[in-house]
Amino acid sequence: TAALGEETLASASSSSDSDTGGASPPPRKKARASPAAAEGAGEPGASAGRAGLTSSQSPSLSAGLAPPAAPLRGSSSSSAMQANGAGGGQQQPPPQGPAGPELGCLGAQNGEASSGSAAGEQLAHANGLLPSASAANSSGGNSSPGGLSVNNGVPAAGGPGSAAAELGGGGGSALKKKKRLSQSDEDVIRLIGQHLHGLGLNQTVDLLMQESGCRLEHPSATKFRNHVMEGEWDKAENDLNELKPLVHSPHAIVLGIIVRMKFLLLQQKYLEYLEDGKVLEALQVLRCELTPLKYNTDRIHVLSGYLMCSHAEDLRAKAEWEGKGTASRSKLLDKLQTYLPPSVMLPPRRLQNLLRQAVELQRDRCLYHNTKLDNSLDSVSLLIDHVCSRKQFPCYTQQILTEHCNEVWFCKFSNDGTKLATGSKDTTVIIWQVDSDTHQLKLLKTLEGHAYGVSYIAWSPDDNYLVACGPDDCSELWLWNVQTGELRTKMSQSHEDSLTSVAWNPDGKRFVTGGQRGQFYQCDLDGNLLDSWEGVRVQCLWCLSDGKTVLASDTHQRIRGYNFEDLTDRNIVQEDHPIMSFTISKNGRLALLNVATQGVHLWDLQDRVLVRKYQGVTQGFYTIHSCFGGHNEDFIASGSEDHKVYIWHKRSELPIAELTGHTRTVNCVSWNPQIPSMMASASDDGTVRIWGPAPFVDNQDIEGKATSMYI
Repeated sequence: TAALGEETLASASSSSDSDTGGASPPPRKKARASPAAAEGAGEPGASAGRAGLTSSQSPSLSAGLAPPAAPLRGSSSSSAMQANGAGGGQQQPPPQGPAGPELGCLGAQNGEASSGSAAGEQLAHANGLLPSASAANSSGGNSSPGGLSVNNGVPAAGGPGSAAAELGGGGGSALKKKKRLSQSDEDVIRLIGQHLHGLGLNQTVDLLMQESGCRLEHPSATKFRNHVMEGEWDKAENDLNELKPLVHSPHAIVLGIIVRMKFLLLQQKYLEYLEDGKVLEALQVLRCELTPLKYNTDRIHVLSGYLMCSHAEDLRAKAEWEGKGTASRSKLLDKLQTYLPPSVMLPPRRLQNLLRQAVELQRDRCLYHNTKLDNSLDSVSLLIDHVCSRKQFPCYTQQILTEHCNEVWFCKFSNDGTKLATGSKDTTVIIWQVDSDTHQLKLLKTLEGHAYGVSYIAWSPDDNYLVACGPDDCSELWLWNVQTGELRTKMSQSHEDSLTSVAWNPDGKRFVTGGQRGQFYQCDLDGNLLDSWEGVRVQCLWCLSDGKTVLASDTHQRIRGYNFEDLTDRNIVQEDHPIMSFTISKNGRLALLNVATQGVHLWDLQDRVLVRKYQGVTQGFYTIHSCFGGHNEDFIASGSEDHKVYIWHKRSELPIAELTGHTRTVNCVSWNPQIPSMMASASDDGTVRIWGPAPFVDNQDIEGKATSMYI
């Protein structure tokens, strides 16, 4: 009886609304009607939002909803259909169960059109982001044919019968009231909005801000942005007065910020006048607007010089400016945004910068990352974390070189990475050619005649020459032409000398050499003595990139810097134990030391501090040579007296890899400077091992899918 009574009431209300051209509310059944709801049910044109919300909140009510009464002739047939989610002109029962009405409410809230295709029906943009265009074309109960109105790419509500729009709006408001967005959620929404705006998806941004209740930036900032991009400089300058109260800083600081922003605006205005050939207007800006600011007078002098530019191309070249237009104004906006708090205007490309920082942080924390650094987000997937496998790292023996017939004391790749030189106790230096495709090495030349053996090798900067030194009791030094295999110079100043180390000057025309008996010479390519430093017992040498300073470790457990031009020296590193060898990073900032009984130490030469002591390696009083390596020299490798090769990430004291295979002390390790996945080690076992990634083959798994398998 109650159901029949409400159905009769709804039909009467629908008939009454139809006669007046209003929208009829959907027929409904309520378990307990409040006075407000009952009152609304009897009002012509009453909002369907309340009814729709009640229905969506109580799915059981929709399940028992009576079929609507047949509409009267001439009445709008779409209202009840929209509210119930039924197709146009068809009488369908509403979806049964909780899912039906709930989805209908969400669909309306998200701006989806309710289904209905009767002639004259207008679909609703539930978000109401922009007012509907030609929304009220109908009079009485009739609407114009084909009256589908679209705002922001979403079907928009029209006319007095926009029940679905009210339904979605009411539901959205209720949802927003239930859950207030946190500050982090609002920040994320603003960041997404800024990114979408940069992609040109402005309608999507408007919809996002409308639904979330957030705003992308302060209205004053939006107005300021538009005026800058349109080149309306006077209006943009006036906008600064509105932005001033939004900068929460001491008054003096705020004034300084506004002056700097005004200077940037006027500078752009001045340059655009010059490009347009409006010299008098530009001069007026320079004299009457820029100069009175009394800010950056040096820059004003530079700007005044642009008045002499004869044409626009000359101006753009001298000012290093893109010219009038979107590009230069966008750059100007990027600079201006840095002066405003992010609550007013977001920093430019903030989401991209955060993502780039996240990618860089993951790379930094990846122990085995050994590929070229690319700051572009297009080079990585943002959907998964960055992980490099150990199998991609040079931890696996690729080749064993056995041509030496005695202990191998030293190995060194050429600067271009195409050759490897190895020196041995067997009195020979062997030059190996690196195949650029297979990364296999083959014997290229054998340089013979080093009577005492070869304990140190240095390539010239252009890789055309190679200097070989012997052990402690060797007083000779050999300078070889690598291209021809001919000995260019065999140098010996005295039979009492000990020439055990050598380093090339960056100009490639000089080198320094010395030993533990107090010799320290600078020579040319013909072995002629250019300079000498008396009384320095040299253990190891290195020339810095300035072409003046030579670093030398001596028997006093220190590294000192020697300047051969002004004959000055200074202490740089002081250790507590003998420094057996050292090498310098490419940027000249870091020094890697092999310290007797202590292992491998990393020093910062600029700050003169010990940065890190690496663990694991066994270091006695043998001379072991370690190296920097990998992309960006992020890794450190060293031989050891326990027959292993140790690899560390530069920022980690514990080794990330211990390579086994040698059977005696590993004397030297060299990382290919051009092929980060290739490394060589020389050992007293008479072999040179070439290390690389794990062999890689394609295989089929049991499901028939192509997989990658390392063996």
